[in-house]
Amino acid sequence: MASDVASLEPSADDDVKKNADEQIDKAKDETVPEQTEATTADDAAKNAAQSEAEEKKVSVMEAHGYLLGTILGTGSYATVKMAFSSRHKCKVAVKIVSKKKSPTSYVHKFLPREIDAVRILRHPNIICFLQSIETTNRVYLIMEVADGGDVLKAIRDSKHIEEPDAGRWFGQVLGAVDYCHKRGVVHRDLKCENLLLDRAKNIKITDFGFARVFDPKEAMEPSSTFCGSYPYAPPEILRGIAYHPPSADVWSMGVILFTMVFGRLPFDDHNHRTLIKQVMAGPVFPARHAYQLKASTELRDLLVKILKPMPARPGLDSIRQDTWFAKHCAGSVVVKQSKDGTSLMEVLKEDESPAVESEDAFSEF
Repeated sequence: MASDVASLEPSADDDVKKNADEQIDKAKDETVPEQTEATTADDAAKNAAQSEAEEKKVSVMEAHGYLLGTILGTGSYATVKMAFSSRHKCKVAVKIVSKKKSPTSYVHKFLPREIDAVRILRHPNIICFLQSIETTNRVYLIMEVADGGDVLKAIRDSKHIEEPDAGRWFGQVLGAVDYCHKRGVVHRDLKCENLLLDRAKNIKITDFGFARVFDPKEAMEPSSTFCGSYPYAPPEILRGIAYHPPSADVWSMGVILFTMVFGRLPFDDHNHRTLIKQVMAGPVFPARHAYQLKASTELRDLLVKILKPMPARPGLDSIRQDTWFAKHCAGSVVVKQSKDGTSLMEVLKEDESPAVESEDAFSEF
């Protein structure tokens, strides 16, 4: 038993081995802090270099000479921001469309149509398109800024628009729409919200998301794409009948004119069946307010003429011959903005063509 107990006690050799192990561990402990400090210094240098690189990193818009500013408006899948163009030395608007948030039909059908339409249009009463930039996740549309609100806001602020002012705006709209049709573009979503105003209160038609491009030298085929807003849609669209897009634009113009002067929409869109009956019967003029009662007979006659089902609806040339139009709209001119309010339209060269670019290199955006 004694030998068995002795075998469990530490020997001299064990003490030597233990001391050696302790010295090795001590040596390891002394070297670890030096390695940790070196590693920490390397990581700090890498982090500093990465931070510096991120600070110098140029965004998509900065690379193209645009400095983004405040948000002008937001939608379901797009945001519009103010920006400054270093090249043109003026403010521009940037519509940022998210591909991830947008419906596939919009990204692959309506957005390309919008770009195809606006890039061929240059008119003082149409928002001037400058450039589109496409990345992996977004599409940027750079356009003219119209920072005077829109016609709908103007109506709400004043309750209605006096006939002389409504005539000036209607004349500008007709001139711009006529220009579009002659260039082979139909808007198909004309409404008060899509009529922006610049600082001098000139009309600027915007939002060509439902636009269609056609050959103006040939007769346009009827369309079965029923788009736009119910309150501004003609009877043929509401009834689901193939329609003539230019004539649909004319109807929408009539709704806009009615809304400006009478301070309300001509037709109630809360019930679809009721709406169809109303548009087929023609407008009923309200008489609740004094300004509604004083609307001229000539204006009412023009509205009755425009807001008719096809084929009785007049064309733009026929509207130009109307008595009320000749009195209030024929002399419609674009008022120049002040120097401080110089627009993109005023600084662009006549021979400068809008650009469409794909920037797949900026895939992180």
